[in-house]
Amino acid sequence: MRGISGSYVLAALLLSVAWADHHEGHHHGHSATGEAHSHEGEDICHKISPPNADFAFALYKNLNAKTAAGKNIFYSPLGIATVLSMLSLGAHGATHSEMFTTLGYSPLSMTQDQVNEAYKHLLHMLGHSQEAQQLEVGNALVLRTGFNPVEKFMKDLKDYYSGETFDVDFNTPDTAVTKINSFIAKKTHDKIDNMLSSLDPDTAMVLINYVFFRGKWEKPFDAEQTHKADFHVDDATTVQVDMMKRTGRYDFYQDQDNHTTVIMLPYKSNTSMMIVLPDEGKMAEVEGYINKDYIRHWHDSLFRSSVELYLPKFSISADASLADTLKEMGIVSAFGDTADFSGISEEVKLKVSKVSHKAVLSVDETGTEAASATTAEIMPMSLPDNMKLDRPFLVFILEHSTKSVLFMGKINNPTAE
Repeated sequence: MRGISGSYVLAALLLSVAWADHHEGHHHGHSATGEAHSHEGEDICHKISPPNADFAFALYKNLNAKTAAGKNIFYSPLGIATVLSMLSLGAHGATHSEMFTTLGYSPLSMTQDQVNEAYKHLLHMLGHSQEAQQLEVGNALVLRTGFNPVEKFMKDLKDYYSGETFDVDFNTPDTAVTKINSFIAKKTHDKIDNMLSSLDPDTAMVLINYVFFRGKWEKPFDAEQTHKADFHVDDATTVQVDMMKRTGRYDFYQDQDNHTTVIMLPYKSNTSMMIVLPDEGKMAEVEGYINKDYIRHWHDSLFRSSVELYLPKFSISADASLADTLKEMGIVSAFGDTADFSGISEEVKLKVSKVSHKAVLSVDETGTEAASATTAEIMPMSLPDNMKLDRPFLVFILEHSTKSVLFMGKINNPTAE
Protein backbone atom coordinates (compact mmCIF):
# COMPACT_ATOMS: atom_id res chain seq x y z
CA MET A 1 0.00 0.00 0.00
CA ARG A 2 1.38 3.36 -0.98
CA GLY A 3 0.47 5.35 2.09
CA ILE A 4 -0.36 9.02 2.33
CA SER A 5 2.38 10.87 0.63
CA GLY A 6 2.80 14.23 -0.89
CA SER A 7 5.76 13.76 -3.08
CA TYR A 8 6.72 16.86 -4.89
CA VAL A 9 9.33 18.14 -7.19
CA LEU A 10 10.21 20.50 -8.88
CA ALA A 11 10.70 24.14 -9.17
CA ALA A 12 13.47 23.87 -11.71
CA LEU A 13 14.92 27.02 -13.13
CA LEU A 14 16.85 26.64 -16.34
CA LEU A 15 19.10 29.58 -17.02
CA SER A 16 20.00 29.67 -20.69
CA VAL A 17 22.89 31.60 -22.15
CA ALA A 18 21.73 34.77 -23.92
CA TRP A 19 23.75 37.22 -26.01
CA ALA A 20 27.28 36.11 -25.19
CA ASP A 21 29.01 32.96 -26.42
CA HIS A 22 29.46 30.06 -24.04
CA HIS A 23 32.90 30.01 -22.42
CA GLU A 24 34.56 26.62 -22.35
CA GLY A 25 37.41 25.22 -20.36
CA HIS A 26 36.71 26.51 -16.86
CA HIS A 27 36.43 24.25 -13.86
CA HIS A 28 34.15 25.04 -10.95
CA GLY A 29 35.09 24.41 -7.35
CA HIS A 30 33.02 22.16 -5.15
CA SER A 31 34.61 22.77 -1.77
CA ALA A 32 32.90 24.90 0.81
CA THR A 33 32.58 24.59 4.53
CA GLY A 34 29.28 25.14 6.29
CA GLU A 35 29.19 27.46 9.26
CA ALA A 36 27.33 26.85 12.48
CA HIS A 37 23.70 27.90 12.61
CA SER A 38 23.33 31.38 14.06
CA HIS A 39 21.44 31.81 17.31
CA GLU A 40 19.06 34.09 15.43
CA GLY A 41 18.40 31.32 12.91
CA GLU A 42 15.13 30.11 14.41
CA ASP A 43 13.71 33.62 14.71
CA ILE A 44 14.73 34.42 11.16
CA CYS A 45 13.36 31.08 10.00
CA HIS A 46 9.95 32.05 11.38
CA LYS A 47 10.33 35.54 9.94
CA ILE A 48 10.17 34.23 6.37
CA SER A 49 7.03 32.14 6.95
CA PRO A 50 4.56 35.10 6.56
CA PRO A 51 6.05 36.30 3.24
CA ASN A 52 6.30 32.70 2.04
CA ALA A 53 2.61 32.23 2.88
CA ASP A 54 1.66 35.43 1.04
CA PHE A 55 3.63 34.19 -1.96
CA ALA A 56 1.85 30.81 -1.71
CA PHE A 57 -1.60 32.40 -1.95
CA ALA A 58 -0.61 34.82 -4.72
CA LEU A 59 0.68 31.80 -6.62
CA TYR A 60 -2.57 29.92 -5.97
CA LYS A 61 -4.73 32.73 -7.30
CA ASN A 62 -2.66 32.99 -10.47
CA LEU A 63 -2.61 29.22 -11.06
CA ASN A 64 -6.33 28.96 -10.32
CA ALA A 65 -7.14 31.58 -12.96
CA LYS A 66 -5.23 29.49 -15.52
CA THR A 67 -6.59 26.08 -14.51
CA ALA A 68 -9.41 24.52 -16.51
CA ALA A 69 -12.64 23.69 -14.69
CA GLY A 70 -12.50 20.35 -12.92
CA LYS A 71 -8.69 20.15 -12.93
CA ASN A 72 -6.74 19.69 -9.71
CA ILE A 73 -4.22 22.22 -8.42
CA PHE A 74 -1.38 20.99 -6.23
CA TYR A 75 2.09 22.42 -5.65
CA SER A 76 4.77 23.12 -3.06
CA PRO A 77 5.00 26.86 -2.34
CA LEU A 78 7.97 26.14 -0.06
CA GLY A 79 9.84 24.43 -2.91
CA ILE A 80 9.17 27.20 -5.41
CA ALA A 81 10.13 29.95 -2.94
CA THR A 82 13.32 28.04 -2.08
CA VAL A 83 14.45 27.83 -5.71
CA LEU A 84 13.73 31.53 -6.33
CA SER A 85 15.63 32.42 -3.15
CA MET A 86 18.57 30.30 -4.36
CA LEU A 87 18.48 32.07 -7.70
CA SER A 88 18.41 35.48 -5.99
CA LEU A 89 21.90 34.71 -4.64
CA GLY A 90 23.24 35.55 -8.09
CA ALA A 91 20.82 38.32 -9.08
CA HIS A 92 21.61 42.03 -8.96
CA GLY A 93 19.81 45.30 -9.65
CA ALA A 94 16.21 45.21 -10.87
CA THR A 95 16.39 41.45 -11.37
CA HIS A 96 17.10 40.97 -7.66
CA SER A 97 14.60 43.57 -6.42
CA GLU A 98 11.77 42.08 -8.52
CA MET A 99 12.46 38.63 -7.10
CA PHE A 100 12.64 39.91 -3.51
CA THR A 101 9.48 42.01 -3.88
CA THR A 102 7.51 39.10 -5.40
CA LEU A 103 8.72 36.75 -2.65
CA GLY A 104 7.58 39.34 -0.08
CA TYR A 105 11.00 39.88 1.51
CA SER A 106 11.34 43.61 0.75
CA PRO A 107 8.52 44.83 3.04
CA LEU A 108 10.30 43.13 5.93
CA SER A 109 13.54 44.86 4.98
CA MET A 110 15.26 41.51 4.84
CA THR A 111 18.70 41.35 3.34
CA GLN A 112 19.91 38.52 1.12
CA ASP A 113 22.12 37.41 4.04
CA GLN A 114 19.10 37.18 6.36
CA VAL A 115 17.12 35.19 3.77
CA ASN A 116 20.10 32.86 3.35
CA GLU A 117 20.37 32.32 7.11
CA ALA A 118 16.63 31.69 7.31
CA TYR A 119 16.76 28.96 4.67
CA LYS A 120 19.86 27.42 6.21
CA HIS A 121 18.00 27.03 9.50
CA LEU A 122 14.72 26.03 7.82
CA LEU A 123 16.38 23.21 5.87
CA HIS A 124 18.23 22.12 9.03
CA MET A 125 14.96 21.98 11.02
CA LEU A 126 13.10 20.12 8.28
CA GLY A 127 15.96 17.65 8.04
CA HIS A 128 15.54 16.83 11.73
CA SER A 129 11.75 16.48 11.45
CA GLN A 130 11.96 12.73 10.79
CA GLU A 131 10.12 11.04 13.63
CA ALA A 132 7.45 8.72 12.19
CA GLN A 133 7.58 10.43 8.82
CA GLN A 134 9.78 10.92 5.79
CA LEU A 135 10.37 14.54 4.92
CA GLU A 136 13.18 15.13 2.46
CA VAL A 137 13.86 18.60 1.15
CA GLY A 138 16.87 19.18 -1.04
CA ASN A 139 18.45 21.34 -3.70
CA ALA A 140 20.80 20.73 -6.57
CA LEU A 141 22.64 22.68 -9.23
CA VAL A 142 23.25 21.07 -12.60
CA LEU A 143 26.05 22.80 -14.50
CA ARG A 144 26.94 22.76 -18.15
CA THR A 145 30.30 21.00 -18.54
CA GLY A 146 32.94 23.73 -18.54
CA PHE A 147 30.64 26.49 -17.25
CA ASN A 148 32.33 28.35 -14.41
CA PRO A 149 29.98 30.18 -12.00
CA VAL A 150 31.28 32.80 -9.59
CA GLU A 151 32.90 31.09 -6.61
CA LYS A 152 30.81 33.00 -4.02
CA PHE A 153 27.57 31.80 -5.67
CA MET A 154 28.77 28.19 -5.51
CA LYS A 155 29.89 28.53 -1.88
CA ASP A 156 26.66 30.25 -0.73
CA LEU A 157 24.52 27.68 -2.54
CA LYS A 158 26.26 24.88 -0.66
CA ASP A 159 26.52 26.64 2.71
CA TYR A 160 22.97 28.02 2.94
CA TYR A 161 20.90 25.76 0.70
CA SER A 162 22.87 22.48 1.01
CA GLY A 163 22.95 22.42 -2.77
CA GLU A 164 24.72 19.47 -4.36
CA THR A 165 26.35 20.03 -7.74
CA PHE A 166 26.95 17.92 -10.79
CA ASP A 167 27.96 18.48 -14.41
CA VAL A 168 26.01 17.59 -17.54
CA ASP A 169 26.95 17.89 -21.19
CA PHE A 170 24.13 20.02 -22.57
CA ASN A 171 25.56 19.61 -26.08
CA THR A 172 23.84 16.19 -26.02
CA PRO A 173 20.43 17.27 -24.71
CA ASP A 174 18.87 13.78 -24.66
CA THR A 175 21.62 12.45 -22.40
CA ALA A 176 21.35 15.54 -20.20
CA VAL A 177 17.56 15.11 -19.85
CA THR A 178 18.01 11.43 -18.90
CA LYS A 179 20.62 12.28 -16.25
CA ILE A 180 18.51 15.04 -14.68
CA ASN A 181 15.33 12.95 -14.73
CA SER A 182 17.17 10.03 -13.10
CA PHE A 183 18.40 12.32 -10.32
CA ILE A 184 14.88 13.64 -9.65
CA ALA A 185 13.34 10.15 -9.75
CA LYS A 186 15.88 8.89 -7.22
CA LYS A 187 15.27 11.82 -4.86
CA THR A 188 11.48 11.39 -5.01
CA HIS A 189 11.56 7.61 -4.58
CA ASP A 190 10.46 7.17 -8.21
CA LYS A 191 7.22 9.06 -7.57
CA ILE A 192 8.20 11.64 -10.16
CA ASP A 193 10.00 10.50 -13.27
CA ASN A 194 10.32 12.04 -16.73
CA MET A 195 10.15 15.51 -15.21
CA LEU A 196 11.84 17.08 -18.21
CA SER A 197 11.01 16.18 -21.79
CA SER A 198 13.56 18.45 -23.46
CA LEU A 199 16.34 20.95 -22.80
CA ASP A 200 17.55 23.93 -24.76
CA PRO A 201 21.12 23.15 -25.87
CA ASP A 202 22.06 26.70 -24.80
CA THR A 203 21.24 25.91 -21.17
CA ALA A 204 24.02 26.95 -18.80
CA MET A 205 22.61 25.49 -15.58
CA VAL A 206 19.53 24.01 -13.96
CA LEU A 207 18.47 24.66 -10.37
CA ILE A 208 16.44 21.87 -8.77
CA ASN A 209 14.46 21.71 -5.56
CA TYR A 210 12.63 18.59 -4.40
CA VAL A 211 10.35 17.93 -1.45
CA PHE A 212 9.37 14.36 -0.65
CA PHE A 213 6.90 13.73 2.14
CA ARG A 214 5.35 10.56 3.43
CA GLY A 215 3.38 10.80 6.65
CA LYS A 216 1.43 8.34 8.77
CA TRP A 217 -2.00 9.32 10.01
CA GLU A 218 -2.09 9.75 13.77
CA LYS A 219 -5.62 8.33 13.53
CA PRO A 220 -5.76 5.79 10.68
CA PHE A 221 -8.96 4.97 8.84
CA ASP A 222 -10.43 1.46 8.92
CA ALA A 223 -10.19 0.09 5.37
CA GLU A 224 -13.29 -2.03 5.97
CA GLN A 225 -15.37 1.16 6.21
CA THR A 226 -14.18 2.45 2.83
CA HIS A 227 -17.06 2.36 0.36
CA LYS A 228 -18.04 3.59 -3.10
CA ALA A 229 -19.61 7.05 -3.09
CA ASP A 230 -20.40 9.94 -5.40
CA PHE A 231 -18.14 12.98 -5.62
CA HIS A 232 -19.70 16.04 -7.26
CA VAL A 233 -16.99 17.72 -9.36
CA ASP A 234 -19.51 20.34 -10.52
CA ASP A 235 -23.22 20.63 -11.30
CA ALA A 236 -22.81 18.53 -14.45
CA THR A 237 -20.14 16.02 -13.37
CA THR A 238 -20.32 13.29 -10.73
CA VAL A 239 -17.58 10.65 -10.30
CA GLN A 240 -17.32 7.53 -8.17
CA VAL A 241 -14.67 7.50 -5.45
CA ASP A 242 -13.51 5.16 -2.72
CA MET A 243 -14.80 7.10 0.28
CA MET A 244 -13.02 6.50 3.58
CA LYS A 245 -14.95 6.98 6.79
CA ARG A 246 -13.86 7.59 10.36
CA THR A 247 -15.70 8.81 13.43
CA GLY A 248 -13.38 10.33 15.99
CA ARG A 249 -12.17 13.39 17.87
CA TYR A 250 -10.67 16.02 15.59
CA ASP A 251 -9.74 19.68 15.70
CA PHE A 252 -12.71 21.11 13.82
CA TYR A 253 -14.33 24.48 13.09
CA GLN A 254 -17.40 25.64 11.22
CA ASP A 255 -16.90 29.24 10.13
CA GLN A 256 -20.43 30.29 9.24
CA ASP A 257 -19.41 33.90 8.55
CA ASN A 258 -16.95 32.75 5.89
CA HIS A 259 -18.95 29.77 4.54
CA THR A 260 -16.37 27.09 5.38
CA THR A 261 -15.84 23.97 7.45
CA VAL A 262 -12.26 23.26 8.53
CA ILE A 263 -10.67 20.10 9.93
CA MET A 264 -7.10 19.28 10.93
CA LEU A 265 -5.85 15.74 10.33
CA PRO A 266 -2.55 15.23 12.15
CA TYR A 267 0.28 12.97 11.04
CA LYS A 268 2.47 11.15 13.56
CA SER A 269 4.91 14.02 13.80
CA ASN A 270 4.77 17.81 13.69
CA THR A 271 2.96 17.88 10.33
CA SER A 272 -0.78 18.07 9.64
CA MET A 273 -3.20 18.19 6.74
CA MET A 274 -5.68 21.06 7.00
CA ILE A 275 -8.77 20.58 4.84
CA VAL A 276 -11.02 23.55 4.04
CA LEU A 277 -14.46 22.67 2.64
CA PRO A 278 -16.39 25.68 1.31
CA ASP A 279 -20.16 25.55 1.65
CA GLU A 280 -21.97 24.38 -1.45
CA GLY A 281 -21.64 26.94 -4.24
CA LYS A 282 -19.15 29.06 -2.24
CA MET A 283 -15.78 27.81 -3.59
CA ALA A 284 -15.20 30.86 -5.83
CA GLU A 285 -16.07 33.24 -3.00
CA VAL A 286 -13.68 31.49 -0.58
CA GLU A 287 -10.92 31.47 -3.22
CA GLY A 288 -11.44 35.20 -3.68
CA TYR A 289 -10.69 36.10 -0.07
CA ILE A 290 -8.46 33.31 1.25
CA ASN A 291 -5.02 34.32 2.52
CA LYS A 292 -2.66 33.50 5.37
CA ASP A 293 -4.76 35.47 7.88
CA TYR A 294 -7.76 33.21 7.29
CA ILE A 295 -5.56 30.13 7.70
CA ARG A 296 -4.31 31.55 11.02
CA HIS A 297 -7.86 32.45 12.09
CA TRP A 298 -9.10 28.91 11.33
CA HIS A 299 -6.07 27.36 13.00
CA ASP A 300 -6.67 29.42 16.16
CA SER A 301 -10.44 28.72 16.12
CA LEU A 302 -10.23 24.92 15.91
CA PHE A 303 -11.61 23.00 18.86
CA ARG A 304 -11.69 19.29 19.65
CA SER A 305 -14.98 17.83 18.54
CA SER A 306 -16.53 14.49 17.57
CA VAL A 307 -16.65 14.30 13.80
CA GLU A 308 -17.97 11.74 11.38
CA LEU A 309 -15.48 12.31 8.57
CA TYR A 310 -15.81 11.12 4.99
CA LEU A 311 -12.63 11.63 2.93
CA PRO A 312 -12.04 10.26 -0.57
CA LYS A 313 -9.06 8.02 -1.18
CA PHE A 314 -7.13 9.42 -4.12
CA SER A 315 -3.88 9.82 -5.97
CA ILE A 316 -3.46 12.93 -8.12
CA SER A 317 -0.65 14.73 -9.88
CA ALA A 318 -0.41 18.26 -11.18
CA ASP A 319 2.24 20.01 -13.20
CA ALA A 320 2.70 23.55 -14.38
CA SER A 321 5.07 25.68 -16.39
CA LEU A 322 5.52 28.69 -14.12
CA ALA A 323 7.32 31.22 -16.33
CA ASP A 324 4.19 33.19 -17.30
CA THR A 325 2.82 32.98 -13.76
CA LEU A 326 6.02 34.38 -12.23
CA LYS A 327 6.16 37.17 -14.83
CA GLU A 328 2.57 38.13 -14.00
CA MET A 329 3.47 38.13 -10.31
CA GLY A 330 6.31 40.59 -10.91
CA ILE A 331 9.45 38.60 -11.80
CA VAL A 332 9.90 40.02 -15.29
CA SER A 333 13.47 41.00 -16.05
CA ALA A 334 14.89 37.60 -15.01
CA PHE A 335 13.35 36.13 -18.17
CA GLY A 336 14.50 38.89 -20.55
CA ASP A 337 17.67 40.08 -22.18
CA THR A 338 18.15 42.72 -19.47
CA ALA A 339 18.46 40.04 -16.77
CA ASP A 340 21.35 40.65 -14.37
CA PHE A 341 22.76 37.41 -13.00
CA SER A 342 26.30 38.74 -12.76
CA GLY A 343 26.49 37.16 -9.29
CA ILE A 344 26.43 33.78 -11.08
CA SER A 345 28.61 34.61 -14.06
CA GLU A 346 30.50 37.76 -14.98
CA GLU A 347 31.56 36.26 -18.31
CA VAL A 348 28.28 35.00 -19.73
CA LYS A 349 24.95 36.86 -19.85
CA LEU A 350 22.28 34.61 -18.34
CA LYS A 351 18.50 34.64 -18.25
CA VAL A 352 15.85 32.24 -16.95
CA SER A 353 14.39 30.23 -19.81
CA LYS A 354 12.07 27.75 -18.12
CA VAL A 355 10.46 27.03 -14.75
CA SER A 356 8.81 23.62 -14.39
CA HIS A 357 6.94 22.19 -11.44
CA LYS A 358 5.27 18.87 -10.75
CA ALA A 359 3.57 17.56 -7.63
CA VAL A 360 1.96 14.29 -6.61
CA LEU A 361 -0.37 13.55 -3.69
CA SER A 362 -1.68 10.15 -2.57
CA VAL A 363 -4.15 9.67 0.26
CA ASP A 364 -5.26 6.32 1.69
CA GLU A 365 -6.46 4.78 4.95
CA THR A 366 -3.25 4.05 6.82
CA GLY A 367 -0.50 6.33 5.74
CA THR A 368 2.04 3.57 6.08
CA GLU A 369 3.25 0.74 3.87
CA ALA A 370 2.02 -1.96 6.21
CA ALA A 371 0.34 -0.92 9.40
CA SER A 372 -2.17 -2.36 11.75
CA ALA A 373 -3.38 0.12 14.31
CA THR A 374 -6.33 0.23 16.63
CA THR A 375 -7.14 3.38 18.51
CA ALA A 376 -9.88 3.79 21.06
CA GLU A 377 -11.26 7.24 21.71
CA ILE A 378 -13.65 8.37 24.40
CA MET A 379 -16.62 9.78 22.53
CA PRO A 380 -19.28 12.06 24.04
CA MET A 381 -22.89 10.94 23.93
CA SER A 382 -23.99 13.79 21.66
CA LEU A 383 -24.25 13.26 17.92
CA PRO A 384 -21.00 13.96 16.06
CA ASP A 385 -20.56 16.74 13.54
CA ASN A 386 -20.63 15.48 9.98
CA MET A 387 -18.00 16.45 7.41
CA LYS A 388 -18.47 14.82 4.02
CA LEU A 389 -15.86 15.71 1.42
CA ASP A 390 -18.00 14.89 -1.59
CA ARG A 391 -17.34 18.10 -3.53
CA PRO A 392 -14.20 20.16 -4.30
CA PHE A 393 -12.09 21.13 -1.29
CA LEU A 394 -8.83 22.91 -0.47
CA VAL A 395 -5.93 21.08 1.14
CA PHE A 396 -2.83 22.34 2.98
CA ILE A 397 0.03 20.25 4.38
CA LEU A 398 1.57 22.27 7.20
CA GLU A 399 4.87 21.70 9.03
CA HIS A 400 4.46 23.21 12.48
CA SER A 401 8.03 23.63 13.78
CA THR A 402 8.99 25.90 10.87
CA LYS A 403 5.45 27.25 10.27
CA SER A 404 5.80 26.21 6.63
CA VAL A 405 3.19 25.39 4.01
CA LEU A 406 4.83 22.33 2.44
CA PHE A 407 2.06 21.74 -0.09
CA MET A 408 -1.29 23.23 -0.99
CA GLY A 409 -3.94 22.98 -3.63
CA LYS A 410 -7.51 22.24 -4.63
CA ILE A 411 -8.92 18.76 -5.14
CA ASN A 412 -11.52 19.32 -7.84
CA ASN A 413 -11.65 15.72 -9.01
CA PRO A 414 -10.09 12.90 -6.94
CA THR A 415 -10.32 10.50 -9.90
CA ALA A 416 -8.30 12.70 -12.29
CA GLU A 417 -4.76 11.45 -12.85
